[in-house]
Amino acid sequence: MPVHLQSLNDLYVRELIRLEEEIKEYIHDADVWKILPGTSNSGGNLCLHLCGNLRYFFGAVLGGDGYVRDRDAEFGIKDLSREDLLKIINETRSSVQNTIKNLSEDIMAKEYPLVILGKPHITEFFLMHLLSHLSYHLGQLNYHRRMVS
Repeated sequence: MPVHLQSLNDLYVRELIRLEEEIKEYIHDADVWKILPGTSNSGGNLCLHLCGNLRYFFGAVLGGDGYVRDRDAEFGIKDLSREDLLKIINETRSSVQNTIKNLSEDIMAKEYPLVILGKPHITEFFLMHLLSHLSYHLGQLNYHRRMVS
């Protein structure tokens, strides 16, 4: 695997492990779903959104694994256990890693198959964008967890 793809893989794995650790650190399952004053998303919904986002843009679009995204459910579900969320994170990590290992320099340099953010982007740019999206929401989830625990 080319060095930059290995680096990308390592960064995604690192952030998904952090997501897993955050979910594990909630004291009670119900805490994951609390909405804090001035916010609109629970930690659980942020987790589901991150996993749905990655499973779709990596697994379905690039990997062709058949994943079907339900973005409304990512924000509508309110009662999964932490164990259920951890299974979803693990499935997401597998999807991301399986997709990255099958990427090539040619794919990374080509236009991503979907127009995102209002204009076409090369795949490498979009995957870096997804990593920053993951990190951004992971910070929100960390804040949420510390406030409800």
